[in-house]
Amino acid sequence: MDLTRTDLYLDGQWVTPAATDTIPIENPTTEQVIGTVPAGTTADVDRAVAAARAAFDSWAATDPADRAAALDRLHTALTARSDEIARTVVLELGAPLRMATRVQAGLPLTVLRGYVELAAQPPPGQLVGNSLVVHEPVGVVGAITPWNYPLHQVVAKLAPALAAGCTVVVKPSELTPLVAYLLFDAIDEAGLPPGVVNLVTGTGPVVGEAIAAHPDINMVSFTGSTATGRRISHLAADRIARVALELGGKSANVILDDADLGAAVKAGVGSALLNSGQTCTAWTRMLVHRSRYDEALDLAARAAEGYRTGDPFDPATRLGPLVSAAQRDRVRAHVEQGLADGARLVLGGPDAKVPERGHFVAPTVFADVDPDSALAQEEIFGPVLAVIPFDDDDQAVAVANNSRYGLAGAVWSGDDDRALAVARRMRTGSVDINGAAFNPLAPFGGYKESGLGRELGTFGLDEFRQTKAIQR
Repeated sequence: MDLTRTDLYLDGQWVTPAATDTIPIENPTTEQVIGTVPAGTTADVDRAVAAARAAFDSWAATDPADRAAALDRLHTALTARSDEIARTVVLELGAPLRMATRVQAGLPLTVLRGYVELAAQPPPGQLVGNSLVVHEPVGVVGAITPWNYPLHQVVAKLAPALAAGCTVVVKPSELTPLVAYLLFDAIDEAGLPPGVVNLVTGTGPVVGEAIAAHPDINMVSFTGSTATGRRISHLAADRIARVALELGGKSANVILDDADLGAAVKAGVGSALLNSGQTCTAWTRMLVHRSRYDEALDLAARAAEGYRTGDPFDPATRLGPLVSAAQRDRVRAHVEQGLADGARLVLGGPDAKVPERGHFVAPTVFADVDPDSALAQEEIFGPVLAVIPFDDDDQAVAVANNSRYGLAGAVWSGDDDRALAVARRMRTGSVDINGAAFNPLAPFGGYKESGLGRELGTFGLDEFRQTKAIQR
């Protein structure tokens, strides 16, 4: 199967890139190249930004109901491609098909549907004394997105930006760009005005940096590593451009002594291993009250053993490969470092059996992890769980907050008030209590080095607006 794409989407049409260089796309399960995409250049970014700039005034002035109708047409066109989207994510990322269908293809449609409804509701003006306070689109947005949720992360930026009246230049990850082409096929079918949305594929050091530094980009919205986010912040700061950053995480799953231990551990393992551990919100630190620690370790090992690795198209597979050989080697190095630092291996590890072909790492559980060690501090981005004991609620909060990150977390307790008290003390952007469901309308984003700004719902919409006071 050859999934090669040769064009970029600029100013409402598929066009030939400025240069002929291409980027190979690998299937991480088979280690075979399944296609190529253009290696965009700064010249391509210039064309995309010029098209977005030319389209901005008209799109910003479009009636909110008409913008909502355009997003609704996009939702219809994207829904028709759901199966193809899921299969493409399996091929370029390695996510198991069931997860790719439910999350990788399904979640972006839920988010987009929410913005169809929000787009139709113009932000109300507010009278403050003799001032009318209004909200206007920020301008041209550069959206730079990661490989781990390749459609959701684009839609979570694109949908609110368009709903707010902004125009957009999208750069998907060079590791998983193919699903972005399906999105832009849907954009083309939906008939969005020329220049409103533009696609430039390429590498971060070339296309990503050109977008972040471009003088006609008013805002950069980035999801990815903290190191890259720091670089983007510097580039944007030179011209005082707005930045929204959704970065790394090292989330703590706090299991108090009165929790439903079976449910807490099962959900905790599931979070840590979701998408092969390649999830920024993954609860990769499991904090367990010492009185229930040994029981929790047994439950965690049994739960993780149930995550069979293998072909992601096989319905029995629950853990696919990591996205690349480099990512696999990085995760394996963290596992080796954990052993060297004295953590106790409960399951998995460097000698665990995995398929010979493909970038696989076995589900791995460590016990007795030092809260200050690399295993507990670094975002590993693989199927590795660190289990840490604590003695009381204060110590649990202290260990949970002992991180430069603050993206997500969880608390489990038989007492809702106690769980809420702990959740409120955790320095993190979101906390789930007793397995509460993900809410796509709630604000998503982090404290500390996990980023700046919020995505999803009205909070995500506000990121793409600026505020004006009109005195009269």
